[in-house]
Amino acid sequence: MNYFLAKTDPVTYSISDLEKDKKTTWDGVRNPTAVQALKAMQPGDLVYIYHSQGESAIVGLAKVVKNVGADPKDAKSWLVEFEFIKRFPEPFVTLQEIKASGLFPDFRLVKQSRLSTMAVPAEVVKWLEGKGVKA
Repeated sequence: MNYFLAKTDPVTYSISDLEKDKKTTWDGVRNPTAVQALKAMQPGDLVYIYHSQGESAIVGLAKVVKNVGADPKDAKSWLVEFEFIKRFPEPFVTLQEIKASGLFPDFRLVKQSRLSTMAVPAEVVKWLEGKGVKA
């Protein structure tokens, strides 16, 4: 099992929306590096849901249900189906906290903070679990 992070603008689609919907097809990702992360996702992989646009925090967890494939509406995009697992309790782990730790300078969230979807290295997962962000 692998871990990923998927960012969303909470005004557009929040962890509350995913919780209500139970499942969603993640779409609209066009950056080639982010699309590569989507293509790498397999059923059973876990996905940290990250609210961007000011909140900048990991707010919940989803599971990959299906790697759907190329988006028929956009050749540069890829589709993956996520299923809600849980919302994390506040206070959430923020980007500021991750950066301030100084432990993960090569983590894409720190290096390329605008990237919308990425793999999460095992050492980051372990650190997050120590912060109470557990699967």
